[in-house]
Amino acid sequence: MGRILSFFNQEAQLVKALRHGDAKAQRQVYEKYGPRMLGVCFRYVGDEMTAEDVMVEGFLKVFGKIDQFNSEGSFEGWMRRIMVNEALGLLRKKRKMPEDILSDEAANIPDYNYADQYLDTQELLDLIEQLPVGYRTVFNLYAIEGYAHIEIAEALGITESTSKSQLHRARAMLQKMVGAWENDSKKKLNYEKTSS
Repeated sequence: MGRILSFFNQEAQLVKALRHGDAKAQRQVYEKYGPRMLGVCFRYVGDEMTAEDVMVEGFLKVFGKIDQFNSEGSFEGWMRRIMVNEALGLLRKKRKMPEDILSDEAANIPDYNYADQYLDTQELLDLIEQLPVGYRTVFNLYAIEGYAHIEIAEALGITESTSKSQLHRARAMLQKMVGAWENDSKKKLNYEKTSS
């Protein structure tokens, strides 16, 4: 396996081999980018098995549409867009993308000094995963993938104002969740100090 991974060491060589339908190149792409692309898919669909299905479909599109990659941007970025579009397509198909999800706005904004010190990336991703599908999707597209609201609106078939609203509500809900996490962490820390 080590020989396969080192066989195509330059992105241009790899893309050229993919254009010729080279199975070793396809395997290298899958092994190299699979874990990252699975993470991208999981952020949108929220279920590991479904995310794997979306990722596999995404890779099939990558290999089938490799001639459309024009080498102007990064290959990984091009693949990431395909994965995001596959995940969004699945969400649209399952009608999990409501036009607008109602929720309570965050009543108060927590102090993030404590959270910044102790909240790690995985815990934050876990909190994002708990958001309702619509909020999570818009938040991921805007905050993580860097899409503009107009692009999100087009991709999801919603209005630009709905995209902005969903992002606002996602942030408010995350603030509330981080505040709850912070309170729980402080309670645990105080309990550990008193029981020592």
